[in-house]
Amino acid sequence: MSTVLYDLPGPRTRRRHRYYGLAGTLVLLALAGWVLSLLFRTDQFTTGKWTPFTYVGIQELLLTGLGNTLRAFGLAAVLSLALGAVLAAGRLSVHRPLRWAGTLLVEFFRAMPVLVMIFFIYVALRAEPLTALVSGLALYNGSVLAEVFRSGVNAVERGQGEAAYALGMRKTQVMVHVLVPQAVRAMLPAIISQLVVALKDTSLGFLISYEEFLHAGKLIAANLDYDLPFIPVVMIVSPVYIGLCMLLSWLATWVARRQRRSPKVDTDEVAAPEPATLRPDDHRAHG
Repeated sequence: MSTVLYDLPGPRTRRRHRYYGLAGTLVLLALAGWVLSLLFRTDQFTTGKWTPFTYVGIQELLLTGLGNTLRAFGLAAVLSLALGAVLAAGRLSVHRPLRWAGTLLVEFFRAMPVLVMIFFIYVALRAEPLTALVSGLALYNGSVLAEVFRSGVNAVERGQGEAAYALGMRKTQVMVHVLVPQAVRAMLPAIISQLVVALKDTSLGFLISYEEFLHAGKLIAANLDYDLPFIPVVMIVSPVYIGLCMLLSWLATWVARRQRRSPKVDTDEVAAPEPATLRPDDHRAHG
């Protein structure tokens, strides 16, 4: 069997791909072993360097920073989705001024670096660190999500909207009840990917003294009295960020799986046909 784009690989090609995969795995294992050897050589796994993380004060500092990170991410995610929906609606509008305004805002905020917007809001507008961080993340990620939403809606077959208009539905009804539900499945991976970007960008808050997770790690490393204190801190902070991003990806996979399982239309059982009863007119007609 073959596909439209390419032929399926034969036995030799599959065997060669297995060799490539094995070689790539060996290279990654060798790289991981080299990194671990460097860490052992610099005594990064000694008891003295990990004992401070058993103190209650350091654990509470890390948990507080993690809570602040999740708080900033939650606010930025909600505002980004809302702003993206508004900007996408503007770009899809049939009114030219709204479409131009939406395009201008999307292109401007998408082109501006996140850090520049955060610093501008923090310094020029004298906002609180949390407000500046969330606002900068929402403006940037909202403008990117606006393009995701617009592309997803435009990817739906044109006939779907035309059929809805033919039934007498208004533009808002067509968008809400017909186009957006069909576009959500296609948009979901891109939405989750952009939310992962927003989660990682919350670490920029330490530059404006927002006490998030990375800022807590920086405070801990600054108060440790041994060489290379940042390495144990990074070895604790990094897996947490990776775990949160993997959790978001798992959530997207779970939602997509539920959407595939859920029926589109609930069908009712149709009663079996029964013999029809002839009317008196039918008797006269047959007679």
